[in-house]
Amino acid sequence: MTEAIPAENPHDPSTWPTGRAVRLEPLVRRVLAPNGSPYTFTGTQTYLVGRGADLAVIDPGPADTGLAGHADTRGDGHIEAILAAIGPVKVAAIVCTHTHRDHSPASRALQAATGAPIIGCAALSFEDDGPRADAAFDPDYRPDRVLADGERLSGEGWTIEAVATPGHTSNHLCYALIESGALFTGDHVMGWSTSVVSPPDGDMAAYLTSLARLQEREDRVYYPAHGPQIDNPRQFVRGMIGHRRQRERQIATLLEAAPRTIPDLVASMYKGLDLRLHGAAGRSVLAHLIDLERQGRVAADGDLWQASALAPDPTLAQAPTQA
Repeated sequence: MTEAIPAENPHDPSTWPTGRAVRLEPLVRRVLAPNGSPYTFTGTQTYLVGRGADLAVIDPGPADTGLAGHADTRGDGHIEAILAAIGPVKVAAIVCTHTHRDHSPASRALQAATGAPIIGCAALSFEDDGPRADAAFDPDYRPDRVLADGERLSGEGWTIEAVATPGHTSNHLCYALIESGALFTGDHVMGWSTSVVSPPDGDMAAYLTSLARLQEREDRVYYPAHGPQIDNPRQFVRGMIGHRRQRERQIATLLEAAPRTIPDLVASMYKGLDLRLHGAAGRSVLAHLIDLERQGRVAADGDLWQASALAPDPTLAQAPTQA
């Protein structure tokens, strides 16, 4: 089968076509869904892994039918585009990094069309705490098999290993392609923006721990679900960790000056940010506050957050121990 490769710049998303399979390396192709938005950038990137008798589909993306109240989850024609890219090849597995509605809903239509099992992250079941700023969760996701950290899937010429990366969501997995050194990072590490960490399921401490774990790895390239590929993974992750620590210090400094609400903190910390993204920024600020509260550094009084009188004095921690 002859494969048409559209002309594009891998680091310029404006050149990326939707609905067309683009080969990124011998074992990896990408199909971009037409669901671009302030939360998804140019859209969800579905990856096809394999070049022999079978393949895996990573993050099949949104369902073809738009969901009321979630216009950014539309993926009209995306399932048909994936099936066209697959052609007659067997689908060994439909693999999901996590269960936001711009990632996993298409798994069911693909399963119906191909008979392939849905494998990867676990389903989630928890009480939400109100309207979410990021894409809503997919309540109908039901995997045939859940991968534990370090478990592998394999096909002809390819092997995928699960890497547990909770934080953005508690069930988030990245996937390492053993043969090439690529890591499919879902929403944990994106090529265009930092991830929203939205409580109650999102957890900032877990997110930072997962970033530190990735920094210790020696992956060659990251293929995120949104934004361009990342060719300097360890340097990129180091910058992400530094950015999160800087945000933490910024919050602590602002609260030492005066008690503030989360919208007040967002207005001070994210000057010039698109107003449509203030809600998402507020969720990540809340995640930082919860982490700082666990450390005893801040406390909540209704909607107001303030520096905690019980917060340890950092200078004491550096003082020499008395005999």
